[in-house]
Amino acid sequence: MNTETESSVELGELPHWDLSDLYAGPESDGLKADLAEARSGAHALNEKYAGKVASLDGAALGALVGEYEAVQEILGRVTSYAYLRYCTNMEDPEVAQFFQNLSEAATDISSDLLFLTLELNRIDDDGLNERLGAAALAHYAPWLRDVRAFRPHQLSDDLERLLHEKQISGRSAWMRLFDETVAALRFPLDGKELTSAEVLNLLSDSDEAQRRAAAKSIGQVFGDNIRTFSLITNTLAKDKETEDKWREFARPISSRNLSNHVEDEVVDALVEAVKQSYPRLSHRYYALKARWMGVDKLNYWDRNAPLPEDDDRTIPWAEAVDLVLSAYRAFSPKLADVGQNFFDNAWIDAPVAPGKAPGAFAHPTVPSAHPYLLLNYQGKARDVMTLAHELGHGVHQVLAGPQGALMSDTPLTLAETASVFGEQLTFRALLESEQSPARRRVMLAGKVEDMLNTVVRQVAFCEFERQVHDQRREGELTPERLGEIWLSIQGESLGPALQFDDDYRHFWAYIPHFIHSPFYVYAYAFGDCLVNALYAVYQESSEGFEAKYLAMLSAGGTLRHKELLAPFGLDAGKADFWSRGLDIVSGFVDQLEAEL
Repeated sequence: MNTETESSVELGELPHWDLSDLYAGPESDGLKADLAEARSGAHALNEKYAGKVASLDGAALGALVGEYEAVQEILGRVTSYAYLRYCTNMEDPEVAQFFQNLSEAATDISSDLLFLTLELNRIDDDGLNERLGAAALAHYAPWLRDVRAFRPHQLSDDLERLLHEKQISGRSAWMRLFDETVAALRFPLDGKELTSAEVLNLLSDSDEAQRRAAAKSIGQVFGDNIRTFSLITNTLAKDKETEDKWREFARPISSRNLSNHVEDEVVDALVEAVKQSYPRLSHRYYALKARWMGVDKLNYWDRNAPLPEDDDRTIPWAEAVDLVLSAYRAFSPKLADVGQNFFDNAWIDAPVAPGKAPGAFAHPTVPSAHPYLLLNYQGKARDVMTLAHELGHGVHQVLAGPQGALMSDTPLTLAETASVFGEQLTFRALLESEQSPARRRVMLAGKVEDMLNTVVRQVAFCEFERQVHDQRREGELTPERLGEIWLSIQGESLGPALQFDDDYRHFWAYIPHFIHSPFYVYAYAFGDCLVNALYAVYQESSEGFEAKYLAMLSAGGTLRHKELLAPFGLDAGKADFWSRGLDIVSGFVDQLEAEL
């Protein structure tokens, strides 16, 4: 799609990002110099310190971690640049080659740095605590805490190096195959060949015939390629099983929970609470929507359909930006000021384009630069909420940046907090400004659908992954079996008001999280329920809330969820925490039910 199309004129001028803040180009002297510096720096650290970490005192160890962080910062800049170029043109073989070559170089360089974390984990607790008396090392205490969390699952040095170096030709290669396959797919519809982003967008079109045609095209194209997607899924599930066995993780989800710094039982409680809430949330709402649309049951292509009273208007980019920033500013001028930078500078790539990655993300790059946002903006109300969501990520990443390359990253469970909170702010501002009861009802229903997509649907995705990984341990899963698991989980989670046909059995194949980040998906539900609880605290007493909220975002990865939530009087480990968040969704459904 280019700026000359009718759709682009309707949306207004959409921004493209400018990656020159990272490097002037793929052949730039700056990139070559950074790559050489990272290579020589990593090699020098390995030569000087490998096998000697345990002999260093606290000050020397702190200095070593600082040098290690500096090299990681350079590698992060190089790989971010290559990845962001790749995401806007996955079909260009030269762009893909550049991304692959830079990824291989970074893997090779970082192999020289593996010794540090491996040797740190062999220092006993008393010995490390003694060294933490030195200020230089104490600064990195949160990072050391997170590194040492993996001590029980650490393998021998040779095995760790082998796994690290094979990643680029193993898991990463399968991820690239998935990405490039999806990017190259074209979906026939009304004589046109659409990208995945374009055809998925039509599932929320106001025309039922368009929705049906889009759904059928998605099912057909993914069905035609389902053996490839099944092979990728089976291979990666087996790869994960092998590594989990060697590392002695109890369950497939356990490694994700550990990397998120959240206990298995907390995630189990979340998943169980959401599953128990299916009848009062998704089952009830979709039955309500079916009545609203005058049918006994909803076809699956009508799940995200606009409601009959929805004007389904296209929202130009400039209006979307104003809506989101105004909502942010009403809550926190500082939050809005940070967000404004994304629009004042070329930090966002918004148009749909052939070969571009579908969906949306915020990439933090490195603290010495700034994040970039990728969108596929098409003017729907949901696209405005996606902008609010990704801007929340971006603002969070900016605020956490001063923690440095090793401690700015937030665990996935808390990484969704600022994004979902940004959506909540935008929605509440729009709802409060709307005078029409009919329009308010449509907006409330839209918010319920978004929350169901974030909570119910993501937990259902997590359940799909659990069954796939569990059953893969008994042998390879056929495409037919993967489709059966998908249909079963979708029926259970969405309820009897939805009906599916055989084409829908292939829809699991387009979800990238299953490939890129196994069990990532529950983080969305975690974040949504957490934000609901946070917002309730804000409504009860807003005084001092902004300062505590900004402090939470600025902490990056230095604090765990219990420490971050404590200032708000919240504890995700308590039995009623998740029900508190789910009750807000149920309350919205109550309001809609009373008005119908």
